[in-house]
Amino acid sequence: MEDAKVLQQERISIYHDIYDDRVPKRVPVNINLPFEVIAQFGGLDLRQAHWNPAMLEEAVDRICELVYSDVCVFMGSFRYPSFYHILKSQSFKMASNGYIQHPEVSGMYPEDYDYLIKNPYDCLVERVIPRLYKAFNPDDPIGFALNFAKSLLAYKEDFTLSAEIRKKMIDKYGYYPEGLFSENCGFTETPFDFLADQLRGFKGISRDIRKMPGKVAAACEALYPLVFKKGLPKKISKYSQVFLPLHMPPFLREEDFAKLYWPTFKRMLDEYASMGIRCTIFCEHDWMRHLDYLYELPTDTTLWFEYGNPKLIKEKLGKKHIITGLYPIMNLKTKTKKECVEEAKRYVDILAPGGKYIFNFDKSPLLLSDIKLENLCAVAETVRDYAVYTNPGEVAGMVFKKEDYKASALKNFESRYYISREEYEKLYPELSDFARGKLERLDDEMFDYLMFLLL
Repeated sequence: MEDAKVLQQERISIYHDIYDDRVPKRVPVNINLPFEVIAQFGGLDLRQAHWNPAMLEEAVDRICELVYSDVCVFMGSFRYPSFYHILKSQSFKMASNGYIQHPEVSGMYPEDYDYLIKNPYDCLVERVIPRLYKAFNPDDPIGFALNFAKSLLAYKEDFTLSAEIRKKMIDKYGYYPEGLFSENCGFTETPFDFLADQLRGFKGISRDIRKMPGKVAAACEALYPLVFKKGLPKKISKYSQVFLPLHMPPFLREEDFAKLYWPTFKRMLDEYASMGIRCTIFCEHDWMRHLDYLYELPTDTTLWFEYGNPKLIKEKLGKKHIITGLYPIMNLKTKTKKECVEEAKRYVDILAPGGKYIFNFDKSPLLLSDIKLENLCAVAETVRDYAVYTNPGEVAGMVFKKEDYKASALKNFESRYYISREEYEKLYPELSDFARGKLERLDDEMFDYLMFLLL
């Protein structure tokens, strides 16, 4: 346990050096494996494991002992079937092999734009969610209420079970303790991606861009307060992060990206930065034509690239932003151990100089068969031992200062389904501050859950 604590302090130091704009002792190794891969590693029936995450603990322990990483190897899952099943989800369904699939859906119709723009949260609750989750049946209010309560209990239970496993592994193996599921981190989508995903779907948003771009832009503005609030960490610290997967830009014309996607995306990251919160964005597919835009994001945005020219990315962005990703996960299956190790060194040689680099793969594997564990271990250990700096403590590129960013006046959304603290004070003046704060927290938990169902 003492060795784990010492190692954890080293890991905290190298990550904090990255975020404090200093060259760390060595490059952090950021390897997470998804729920499905670890279940297969443990020889578990994925259908049963998804319903009972506690089954994974032994397999998680074994994989953590086997694979080197500075963060917990077990990343958990966003998609447990219990609450989706209870709510009769059309968006996420378990296949016969136990995988959770996400078919193309559209919970919002073109004629809903005006209501969404006027009352975004009301529109989501009254129209979008009932179309995507059939248990939200207004014709059966008692059944609806019971199913919703049951689904929320299942949601909290499954995420709590995974969090408990992750906490045990963090303590046992001395991992860096912060991450996507910790209290000082958040998860959300950009307004455009939120609109394009479960609301309109890929086909629907593609038509809307051509036929009603003005309404798409107005919808992004209307959704902005909701997705911004969804991403806010429960506790904001100096090292808080918000994770955003970016889906649509590779499929957009540059003109549409500039007019419809970029404005609310840029404002969102600027506003988080003004609060001292930095973002990690997953640049899905090919973002090479958008590098100049990415440069304009707040200093120390972590850019996780799925694809790209590492030399050009480092040259254009490496002094301002933190670079991660790029190493092809498929190499671990298709190349020899020696080739994988040499490739890891090549990426380190390009991306590590000057700091602001975290080693990671271009994406997570979907199946255990997507990787050879021997190659994964060799790459992780090589980066740990090879990517060591000779100038730790020196300033690394541009320095992040939250004072450099000004928050726009965020308009709080109003809804009959969400009561703010100010409204609680007007409605219940007899309650103590603690009581009103507790009720507000419960409203926020309900808001988080309903928004999560649409992410």
